[in-house]
Amino acid sequence: MSFKLVLSALILLAGISAASVIVERKPTVSPSIIICTGSLSPPSGCLTVPVVSGECVNLTGGLSFANDELSTARIPGGFVCTFYDQFGCSSPTGEDAVVLTGGDWSFFRVPGVGGTVDFNDKASSFTCSPI
Repeated sequence: MSFKLVLSALILLAGISAASVIVERKPTVSPSIIICTGSLSPPSGCLTVPVVSGECVNLTGGLSFANDELSTARIPGGFVCTFYDQFGCSSPTGEDAVVLTGGDWSFFRVPGVGGTVDFNDKASSFTCSPI
């Protein structure tokens, strides 16, 4: 066997081994929620906000238009979001926050600690995470 033949065979085997470990990555898209100062359908005063798991989002800066103005939200399936009536995602009493799972929500009637509550125009911060 010639040296060139052996070298060619080794290069071919190295290429096959390298090709077998290449994994095609699918693009990752951050899940998002939609928050609106008006309705979801038709959209009125809506903004799409990317979900960063467990991160508190204060409705300040570019989101300040929504502070104490939220009326509706669309939360993706498999996620839970807690909306707070204070900045910093804090709820001293537990009654000043609502927990919403995937779906479309009107803040006029959302589940609260003691039953259905009106949380319209109250949210100042929120956090979301996968269920």
